[in-house]
Amino acid sequence: MHNLPFDKPGRFWRGNLHTHSTLSDGADTPEAICGAYREVGYDFISLTEHFMERYAYPIADTLPYRTDGFTTILGAELHAGQIGNGTVWHILAVGLPANFPTPPAGETGPQIAQRAIAAGAFVAVAHPSWYSLAEADVLSLGPVHAVEIFNGIAGGDNDRSDSWPLLNVLLNRGHRYFACAADDAHRKPGYTDFCQGWVQVKAAENSPDALLAALKAGHFYSSTGPQIHDVQVTPGQRVTVSCSPAERIFVTGCDRQSRRAWGEGLTEATFDISEINSPYLRVTVRDSQGKRAWTNPVWFV
Repeated sequence: MHNLPFDKPGRFWRGNLHTHSTLSDGADTPEAICGAYREVGYDFISLTEHFMERYAYPIADTLPYRTDGFTTILGAELHAGQIGNGTVWHILAVGLPANFPTPPAGETGPQIAQRAIAAGAFVAVAHPSWYSLAEADVLSLGPVHAVEIFNGIAGGDNDRSDSWPLLNVLLNRGHRYFACAADDAHRKPGYTDFCQGWVQVKAAENSPDALLAALKAGHFYSSTGPQIHDVQVTPGQRVTVSCSPAERIFVTGCDRQSRRAWGEGLTEATFDISEINSPYLRVTVRDSQGKRAWTNPVWFV
């Protein structure tokens, strides 16, 4: 249970890990993007421009837009080589140095992902459902941190915002990844991609170093609306969940194993897991509008 954030010191900080501006293909300037998230109450964002030659390989300098209550983490969406279906890789890297080197000729997706990890980044597989990423593609990257299981803009682009089906298969086969949600906001006409998905990171302070350390440790949960206040797990016995008002709370494991509770304005539930035979479990909270929040997988072995 080391990756459950609820008993860790500090507080939860709300942040978006995937965003674009006019430095690549977004509609708003970096200053406007940072200001928009700050004004609606986010604690941090990472402005992750497309790290491509056509945009001059930008690592957005967002340091001028930090305030006492709002921080930024340097990052980028990396592209190198091709996935199995022939399209270019999309790899989210949060916590890159400003001088992260451009891709050498012939660099592959797995190579640039491992180079980003070596540079100190939190690396996630970006919107796999959006471009039909396969299980073999994900595994080829090596030990990245997370899979982006919700992507805001994908819902308006091709109705593929949800990537849990792919991660469920990977988890069921014993592969250990965290799960993160993000807007991927471009703020262009025709898309609803602002404040659609985010992470709640438990850290002692709202600083890039503290947030990155917490992300890499899995001390966060993801949401499109609900809040998860606490999850307590007694292996082989019970799971107790406390949350904002919900319609359903799920505990799910491998194959189809699950436990569920439902009710109007449900804010807590305790589940008997003594007969669930799964090496991991995760919690989902779903509210009356269909918005959801998810813990990372909790592994028992």
